[in-house]
Amino acid sequence: MGKWPVLDKIEMIDDPIDDESYERKLKKLQRRLLDLQVHHMKTGGRVIIGIDGWDAAGKGGAIQRIIYGLEPRSTHVWRIGAPTPAEQGRHYLWRFWERLPAPGNWSIFDRTWYGRVLVERIEGLCDEAAWKRAYREINEFERQLADDGVHIIKLLFHVSADEQKRRMIDRLNKPHKYHKVGLEDFRNIAKRKEYLEAYKDMLDKTDTDYAPWHVVATDNKEQARLAALGIVVEMLKRGVKIVEQPLDPRILEAAYKMWGWRPGNGKNGDGKR
Repeated sequence: MGKWPVLDKIEMIDDPIDDESYERKLKKLQRRLLDLQVHHMKTGGRVIIGIDGWDAAGKGGAIQRIIYGLEPRSTHVWRIGAPTPAEQGRHYLWRFWERLPAPGNWSIFDRTWYGRVLVERIEGLCDEAAWKRAYREINEFERQLADDGVHIIKLLFHVSADEQKRRMIDRLNKPHKYHKVGLEDFRNIAKRKEYLEAYKDMLDKTDTDYAPWHVVATDNKEQARLAALGIVVEMLKRGVKIVEQPLDPRILEAAYKMWGWRPGNGKNGDGKR
């Protein structure tokens, strides 16, 4: 853990990218993610990708690109909002324990347990002693998971105040995006200064070796998506050697008996492609 700058002082990724380069890089990263997911499916690996950040910072778009092409039965996206009546009154981490990945699965959290030290802190939804205690509780929670072999990747999406305003107004101008705007968004935007302080405390107190924070800071949606996918790939590929698996000889034999197909004799088994 160390001293982070205030988010508004972090250097932004502002390099423009053309559509062709963006699509090429995106597809390459998505293929790599699928390779890594298949590896975890075979080895029983467990992955948590926790995503937080400003409203309209591109969290949802990044999640869409992360899960695109992944094996859906092993991928779970949890959209975290206010606790349900059944969750209220329990320890705030309880509902996250309920959503942890099984062996071979990936769990992606659209907002996370860090709500305790962000919105709950700022809106007074818990007392000061509770949110101050939460930094230790969260570190212990993540340490337990890491010690148990879970891969934890934490992404924080940051955009400038001007870009956030532009994106929110864009949503207001498009009826099919009305569902993305709520009154709480305006309340949060009005408290940007308080959130900047809360984000800094969060980064300073919960950026650990076993669960480090990665800040995706850019006003460019395409760059944010590439950066996010690149971080996930980089973190998950460590110590992993992806090799092309040979086709099971029993499957080869079954395909030959049913269709007369052998490798190299054509896509349809008739020498034609």
